[in-house]
Amino acid sequence: MRIEISGHQIDVTPALHDYVKNKLERPDRHFDHHLDVRVILSVNKLEHKAEATLNTAGKTLFADAVAEDMYAAIDLLADKLDRLLIKQKEKMTDHHRGLDAARSGSFG
Repeated sequence: MRIEISGHQIDVTPALHDYVKNKLERPDRHFDHHLDVRVILSVNKLEHKAEATLNTAGKTLFADAVAEDMYAAIDLLADKLDRLLIKQKEKMTDHHRGLDAARSGSFG
């Protein structure tokens, strides 16, 4: 997994950088393919926002989270990315699992 972290109107401290990397290790465990993640951390008055764009093979996933604390926003973002990746993985693995006439032998 390649993670690119940037800040918009905020300095990304080493503590924030390490926290984002640690939190995004969990979604990486669910997905076997190579992932590229771009994370943007921003502050607008009292609102802390974390956005992530995740590129997988043939699919781009986007998630964002807003909270009163940057660490809480990163936690919410990691949870959303985790759910998105699990859903994407299920779509890829459950392809053509139905029982249709051609598979059951009663075709024709």
